[in-house]
Amino acid sequence: MAKHPVPKKKTSKSKRDMRRSHHALVAPNLTTCKNCGSKKPQHVVCAECGQYDGRQVLAVAQA
Repeated sequence: MAKHPVPKKKTSKSKRDMRRSHHALVAPNLTTCKNCGSKKPQHVVCAECGQYDGRQVLAVAQA
């Protein structure tokens, strides 16, 4: 029967979290709204004008 390597010490929460942290460091990909020109995430309704894919989806109060 083969013996498997076993850690001698418990990995601390700090070390574990530092190991897991590096893959999530990507900034969100922002695009410009075709209607009003504000920055917004891709495939999301524009918060400024309420349009998505060239049509009005949300009623946004004009200030």
